[in-house]
Amino acid sequence: MRRLRWDAPDPPRNLPKHPYRDSALICGALALVVVLVAFLTGGSVLRAVVYAALAFVAATAWSWRSWRKRERDARTGNGEGHDR
Repeated sequence: MRRLRWDAPDPPRNLPKHPYRDSALICGALALVVVLVAFLTGGSVLRAVVYAALAFVAATAWSWRSWRKRERDARTGNGEGHDR
């Protein structure tokens, strides 16, 4: 009888070619979706732009911080290169 092994290590993941740019583009696209939904539903577009901009800055800062940590960990060989 075969047993499942839950403690198998995760395979190492390579860093994308442009992680900072890609993160900013995805966060920007999501912010645009927030503004678009507000526009299509008749909500306050100005308020949506303000909240989307705040969310964009916060999400981009968080992802860039995570990428810097992952790159630093990969350089030093400390950990697996991702947050835990």
